[in-house]
Amino acid sequence: MTEKTEKGGTAPAAPDARDEWLTVESLDLEAQGVAHKADGMVVFIEGALPFEEVQFNQHRKKNNWAQGTVSAIRRESSQRVRPGCPHFGLHTGACGGCKMQHLDAVAQVAVKQRALEDNLWHLGKVKPENVLRPLEGPAWHYRYRARLSVRHVVKKGTVLIGFHERKSRYLADMQVCPVLPAPVSDMLMPLRALIGSLDAHDTCPQIELACGDAPDGIGLGVIALVLRHLEPLSAADLQRLRDFASLNPGVQWWLQPKGPDTVKLLDEGGPVLSYALPAFGVTMPFKPTDFTQVNPHINRVLVGRALRLLDVQADERVIDWFCGLGNFTLPLATRAREVLGIEGSDTLVGRATDNFERNRPAVPPRGALAPTRFVARNLFEMTPEMLVADGAADKWLVDPPREGAFALAKALADLHQQEGGLPSGWTAPKRIVYVSCNPSTLARDAGLLVHQAGYRCTAAGVVNMFPHTAHVESIAVFDRP
Repeated sequence: MTEKTEKGGTAPAAPDARDEWLTVESLDLEAQGVAHKADGMVVFIEGALPFEEVQFNQHRKKNNWAQGTVSAIRRESSQRVRPGCPHFGLHTGACGGCKMQHLDAVAQVAVKQRALEDNLWHLGKVKPENVLRPLEGPAWHYRYRARLSVRHVVKKGTVLIGFHERKSRYLADMQVCPVLPAPVSDMLMPLRALIGSLDAHDTCPQIELACGDAPDGIGLGVIALVLRHLEPLSAADLQRLRDFASLNPGVQWWLQPKGPDTVKLLDEGGPVLSYALPAFGVTMPFKPTDFTQVNPHINRVLVGRALRLLDVQADERVIDWFCGLGNFTLPLATRAREVLGIEGSDTLVGRATDNFERNRPAVPPRGALAPTRFVARNLFEMTPEMLVADGAADKWLVDPPREGAFALAKALADLHQQEGGLPSGWTAPKRIVYVSCNPSTLARDAGLLVHQAGYRCTAAGVVNMFPHTAHVESIAVFDRP
């Protein structure tokens, strides 16, 4: 027996661990089953589910742990289901985009909830006083953003478009993708044919997908496809792109010859790429390379829950940290007296300001947005002095990237730890709602807020933004006594 190496060659496979049946105890954040051998060694088993009795093929071993894939199941979990995608699995060439399709969707959420609580306790020594009901949405056709790799494979005589194979640098031979919107999934094979027909079929390594809402805010609208091309496209190739768009409703081609700042529409005009937050009367235009949430269905309910948890009153000032394009800032401006949005990029600050100006008139329930401004700060180098300079706020909304908001939490903790108390005229927020895409950095920051800044973690729960993946999105609430 042989297996692929990281460089694409072959090497002898490790011995099969068939001499022992193991009981799987849990799933880790990579969706691997966790078990213990009789000698106490921890084993991570891809494809195994909690409470199953399995044997595994060992691929890697260290002093106190081993890793492999399930080879036999003697007792199957009642939560095991048939995957909804033909490209999912442990077989050669399987797509690596999803990791949990073999687990019931409800059980996936329970696994993520446990991961959140375990991280909060083990890393931050924080236990939420209340566990929030998970936020869930459609399990399929939810992914409105994706970065699809493109490769002309000479040996196969075809072009591949999609995600990489499981634990491999090779592209999966994807013909459908049920987590993408149905029209996009149906478009994969025609896209492969299109790229194969281009003169530049060897110099287009990537297509970035960004979908927008229909003009009425319901359903799929613009399907923006950003074609990364390493060489200038011929006039014939440009016409081929236009012909493809004319045959596929909603498709809008953008070209990217170099870095993200070079992205531009193939042809000006046409509908604007945007998404709606109907509960707040807000529409958010964006560019296909801007950060927006992958799952628009969940984003709508997430924004609603965040504002309900923050419980903003009409006389309160709110700061939205890591505000991006204003996903939370603009809804906050329908509730608060004043809002400050803070982001690390001058470009994003400009885009957020434009979105505010576009939405400012005639937004319910008061007919206009509250006074709102956006400023740029390096949020990974925050200091107590910078925090005080931005002024006191009654409440904070924090929505950082995977790195978390350590510098911000540390600055707030340092202000509470300094001799003489808080600076004169500055008060700490009485409530913080923290939206996280990484439970480990949330736990780290929660530890600072609770143990050094004097907050209580009054609630926390998961947000299933990425069904069938091991990605854990969550939301937590911190209150001062």
